[in-house]
Amino acid sequence: FVSVFYLIILSLDYISSNLFDHYLLRRCGHCKKLAPDFETAASRLKGTVPLAKVDCTASPDTCGRFGVTGYPTLKIFRNGEDSSSYDGPRSADGIVHYMKKQAGPNSVTLRSEADVEAFVNHFDASVVGFFSGPDSAQLAEFLKAAGVMRDHFRFAHTINMTLGLKHGVDTESVLLFRPPRLSGKFEESVLRFTETITTHTLRRFIRDNIFGMCPHLTNENRDKLKGQDLLTAYYDLDYLRNPKGSNYWRNRVMKVGYQFASQGLSFAVANRRDFVDELEEEFGLGASDGGDLPFVTIRTQQGFKYTMREEFTRDGKSLERFLEDYFAGRLKRYIKSEPIPEKNKGPVKVVVAESFEEIVNDPEKDVLIEFYAPWCGHCKSLEPKYKELAEQLYSDPNIVIAKMDATANDVPQGFDVQGFPTIYFARADKKDQPKRYEVKSPKTKPRTSPLSLGDGRGV
Repeated sequence: FVSVFYLIILSLDYISSNLFDHYLLRRCGHCKKLAPDFETAASRLKGTVPLAKVDCTASPDTCGRFGVTGYPTLKIFRNGEDSSSYDGPRSADGIVHYMKKQAGPNSVTLRSEADVEAFVNHFDASVVGFFSGPDSAQLAEFLKAAGVMRDHFRFAHTINMTLGLKHGVDTESVLLFRPPRLSGKFEESVLRFTETITTHTLRRFIRDNIFGMCPHLTNENRDKLKGQDLLTAYYDLDYLRNPKGSNYWRNRVMKVGYQFASQGLSFAVANRRDFVDELEEEFGLGASDGGDLPFVTIRTQQGFKYTMREEFTRDGKSLERFLEDYFAGRLKRYIKSEPIPEKNKGPVKVVVAESFEEIVNDPEKDVLIEFYAPWCGHCKSLEPKYKELAEQLYSDPNIVIAKMDATANDVPQGFDVQGFPTIYFARADKKDQPKRYEVKSPKTKPRTSPLSLGDGRGV
């Protein structure tokens, strides 16, 4: 078994040469998944940021020295020292983009109008400070904030106040420039920060304003955007080759969305090709669904999903009707589910998303439910023992032993399934408090008491 952790190194002063050796990835699934993107990123960053990887089986002392316990682990080294864990995207483009930002200063110094224009004319938003001189107290606070937030935002500054005249700057100010490709008539492209600069106030300002009314959802910013109730229009979006066509549909989303802006729903547009797998797995959509027209989905913070089945009309009326139905509670949630089995008389009941409420949340039954994956080796090992338990309890009308393929069915809220198998016990009188069953390890004490389905019928 080969365990790998990755190094992203911003200085070669301290790192020994053996950390640059190339090791094959044999069994670590996540390592294999990351490897092609990491190799591509390494090639593109050659001469800018060295990337390396270490076989923790062959070099356990090295990995132990840096506290590596899981694989792959990515760390950033600055000036020969372990600086921080890498928490950026893991695609090749994402790694390159993230590390180019890391390799530069916390805040870029701008000396001319051309510097300002070049910096703000970028794919991502830009935060630019205009200050009166190198001894400015507000500049010192700005640089401190930039050092804290550089992993997530782009910062630049100038001590030539005249460079801000074009943007109405006549006193020390910080401006947030949204990406030029997303400028439009429905919102301001440049916003002024009006509070006293601290890391806290500047972070809040950027967080609340950086994305605007309808940002471009990408694999790199998806986690930031999906922590909210979000409507997304997926279509053939390509700002490099077709910026006008890309904004054609975005403008229609914004025009309709503007009417509902105060109701707590956020909006975004995305390239359908970037999310093909997710659309198929999460919403049951094929690559050809919707044709050339946008396909619209809503995903709430609670994980509820909705799809607009009516064709997106160019006047936006279909989207308007969809939103009216959503806010009126008239839409039926989309649930990914296998068909309900025609025969389900075995000792282990087969549950699908559509039958979950009926079987698992039956208020008359205590239910033990296993969430499994067909390819999971641990699940296959558990299967005979699980079936044996079900057979022993089959005659008890108050107990149900069940299982659900969590890769083919949506897992309901309240059941946290991060790996397989995951087992929960839903008591008849506590359906709103399902309890996760922790398997006892031979080396450690169990984190919960052993499963008991006797008189107490509890876990």
